[in-house]
Amino acid sequence: MKTLTTTDELAQFCEMARRHDYVTIDTEFLRERTYYSKLCLIQMAYPGEGDENAVLIDPLVEDLSLEPMYELFRDTSVVKVFHAARQDLEIFFVEAGVFPDPLFDTQVAAMVCGFGEQAGYETLVRKIAKQGLDKSSRFTDWSRRPLTDAQKTYALADVTHLRKIYEFLAAKLEESGRSHWVQQELQMLTRPETYTIKPSEAWKRVKTRTNSSKFLAIVRELARFREGYAQSRNVPRNRVYKDDALVELASTKPRSAADLGRSRLLLREARKGEIADGILKAVEDGLNCPAEDLPKVEKRDDKQNVDPALADLLRVLLKAKTESSGVAPKLIASAADLDALAAGSRDVGALEGWRHEVFGADAIRLCEGKVALAAKRGSVKIISLN
Repeated sequence: MKTLTTTDELAQFCEMARRHDYVTIDTEFLRERTYYSKLCLIQMAYPGEGDENAVLIDPLVEDLSLEPMYELFRDTSVVKVFHAARQDLEIFFVEAGVFPDPLFDTQVAAMVCGFGEQAGYETLVRKIAKQGLDKSSRFTDWSRRPLTDAQKTYALADVTHLRKIYEFLAAKLEESGRSHWVQQELQMLTRPETYTIKPSEAWKRVKTRTNSSKFLAIVRELARFREGYAQSRNVPRNRVYKDDALVELASTKPRSAADLGRSRLLLREARKGEIADGILKAVEDGLNCPAEDLPKVEKRDDKQNVDPALADLLRVLLKAKTESSGVAPKLIASAADLDALAAGSRDVGALEGWRHEVFGADAIRLCEGKVALAAKRGSVKIISLN
């Protein structure tokens, strides 16, 4: 098991990787004590057997530059293969503002290829690579050095078996003509806005029981302060104050340190110093928010407008389509999509791109009364009413 600790070693490996069609990549990181993920280890492999052509890269080594790897990411002649890529991509975007291109995510591909909604790496290793995985090192502290042999073995397995999984899924997608489906799904993963949280928009993640604009103005300012504070100091937002404390503060509207002291949910550290000052300022700004700047709550479809019978029929149609196509249901349409369709909306993801081909076109016809559903020999048939 080779561990790269110098920029020259990394550059040499990446140069070798460029001679192949693809390279598999994974990371190990920690996020419990920071706002941004702390990159602790990178695993990479190009085509080969066993640990051959696979390496570990130690980003914690002083003076090691990851630029050779980022240059490989920009090389469009080499496919960069990940499993469940979102968190890995966030790390690379935050660290260097770069996305691997082209990208292939075996988790997404597996859902398209009939492996169900829970297409975990261990499942794919067992079903495709016909191997088992030792997961005992999964939750170890990857920032500690030296790494144990068990950690290294676990980490390398995340990219060595991935080679066979990728080759199998890529061939199956090509055979079925669904490669472009996966590419459409991956477009969102390579958009900067997917990983950029603006403090001014953070309030939309907080769940509240009221849509009062004046109340939400305080929530917005409290969430704005918390997000900015957490980002600037690289600490988890919940270490500043949790959502339930934020909602409590928006309700009680503290105006002084004494008021903060009476909070039931606020952390002790947040009742003094910069955080306390930030909370009081946020509450004041929320209370003094001009009417024209109050948060605009997005109107949601009234559940009374949802035709329950039609929603049930759409669920039956979705089940039939997933069984015939082999694509995981949640990848085609969410429960919210089905309710929105049954309420008359046509601005839903289930009607876009490849989903329209698999499900959306017939869903619209069903909503418009142009087709009916019938059960025949244990399966659902679509019957045209024209």
